[in-house]
Amino acid sequence: MSEKQKKQNKGKTKDVKTSTVQKAKKPAKEQKTSKSSKPKASKQKKNLKIIPLGGLLEIGKNMTAIEYGNDIIVIDVGMAFGGDDTPGVDCVIQDYTYIRENQDKLRGILLTHGHEDHIGALPYFLKEFKCPVYGGKLTVELVRHKLEDNGVSLKGIGLNACRNGDRIRLGSAFEAEFVRVNHSIADSYAIALRTPVGLIVHSGDFKIDYTPINGKVIDLQRFGELGHEGVLCFMCESTNVEKEGASPSERDVGEAFQKIFKKAEGRIIVATFSSHVHRMQQIFTAAQMNGRHVCLSGRSMINVFNIANSLGYIDMDPDTLIDIGSINKYPDNEVVVLTTGSQAEPTSALSRMAFASHKEVEIRDGDTVIISAHPIPGNEKSIYKLVDELLKRGADVIYESLAEVHVSGHAYRNEIRLLHTLLKPKFFIPVHGEYRMLIRHAQLAQSLGQDPEDIFILRNGDVFETDGKKAVVTGEVPAEAILIDGSSAAVRDDHFMSDRLHLGEDGCVSIAITIDTESGELACEPAVSSIGFIVDDEKQELHEAVAERVTYLLSSGVRKNETIDAKITTRSFRNGVRDLLYERTRRRPMIVTNVSHVSLRGASRRR
Repeated sequence: MSEKQKKQNKGKTKDVKTSTVQKAKKPAKEQKTSKSSKPKASKQKKNLKIIPLGGLLEIGKNMTAIEYGNDIIVIDVGMAFGGDDTPGVDCVIQDYTYIRENQDKLRGILLTHGHEDHIGALPYFLKEFKCPVYGGKLTVELVRHKLEDNGVSLKGIGLNACRNGDRIRLGSAFEAEFVRVNHSIADSYAIALRTPVGLIVHSGDFKIDYTPINGKVIDLQRFGELGHEGVLCFMCESTNVEKEGASPSERDVGEAFQKIFKKAEGRIIVATFSSHVHRMQQIFTAAQMNGRHVCLSGRSMINVFNIANSLGYIDMDPDTLIDIGSINKYPDNEVVVLTTGSQAEPTSALSRMAFASHKEVEIRDGDTVIISAHPIPGNEKSIYKLVDELLKRGADVIYESLAEVHVSGHAYRNEIRLLHTLLKPKFFIPVHGEYRMLIRHAQLAQSLGQDPEDIFILRNGDVFETDGKKAVVTGEVPAEAILIDGSSAAVRDDHFMSDRLHLGEDGCVSIAITIDTESGELACEPAVSSIGFIVDDEKQELHEAVAERVTYLLSSGVRKNETIDAKITTRSFRNGVRDLLYERTRRRPMIVTNVSHVSLRGASRRR
């Protein structure tokens, strides 16, 4: 193999038979360079670039930029929620540095569907970058409401509703076609993107449901036609690639609801994702067939219902829907409450019902509570704590492991295999998944005959380039996670997060030290306080012990010609305090020192 070929093959998946596949790497000459939003130009002037800015090696904040010459389009602009490793963070979005430095090339945004991990970051993105947005009818209306709710002006944006088969011209380089797929929200699409070097297909989130609620089956015929046309690169979601077989139909959930609704004697409370319009329809159908009325609880649930109903996506009798304020006017066996809170969010409607802080509904003996959702990874503990509380209050709680009250909106291996077979792509990039999912998907593609040299496991920020004949990863652009914490936004700082985790786990001890500016000695005994570290009954004794240790360390412990100010900054001083705290409590709180300087004349200054 020539040196040129070796360099081109850098970054590709070398062997997908085992889990030791390496992530895509930069070419050897760029290995030591820092991240730059200006990747090294390839020898050809106009290669197609695919640049994932979110959604790879993770679940959530999906976003991909595709560039050719002077045109850039973006597929999805989603968000992720903070987890256990990001306490206090409202959400996580992408780094827009590359878009910012090339915003004159931005031609539009293509949205696959209306879930938060695909549209949630749009208020942040569109506040800065004005461009047209294209998506399904429900998706566009959800975006419109989201932008208005966040005070983002629609001027200069343009929201465009598209249907199956619609083709949109974007700049001089791109033509996008919307191809219908099934998913757990209406108006979900794959994107077929025609470019000067070939056809790119992005699956979006999908499943193959032969009996969908809205009667619109995934357009497999069109996928077959695209495969016959010739697909240069296939980007396919990987969420459920580890699951064998095919995903159950949404109608299975409807049948489960019918059985539960028929059997239940008291009120029924169903918690699900507010964006799951098909699930919403199933609940209304089951309620009507069992002589029950439905009321809505939770701001997002009400908002999505109103949008979906206005578009004609909810089929119900007019008198089925009632206001939650009138719930007590109906017998318990005629009431269904459709609510948010399937992930046990602390401020959600279901959590407030369970902990008796909801204005209209309090869980009581005889209620049937259905949690119609799969726990988001990391939420299991919170959900089971909520289930425990519901059970304590006398409710019969039904969730996924007890009955088929939820099915996934993501394809299993057989469904993914079918799309690969229909499209027969030259290059393949698995997307939308954690590392193990991308690896399993790469292995699946290879089992179908895909050349491992043409499979790319990318990271957020990698720049994939192709001229239509060969492909290589040529560099990387900034793609750090941006934390949204209240009104502030910052690149993820591991030290910042570790400090916050430290505070949450072990609390904080504050030591106020006052130094006489004339003598350079302690002016008084150190003042010690603590937060979230030790119970009140033990505080005083421990604080006194810490003050005594600090006094010793800063007095008899000071070496000749060493000032107290200098001693405070030494490791030996901090270790001396930390060791005492650990000996007494077996915990290691954060230690904060606050130094004041006071003169005998009463003047003082703070450092």
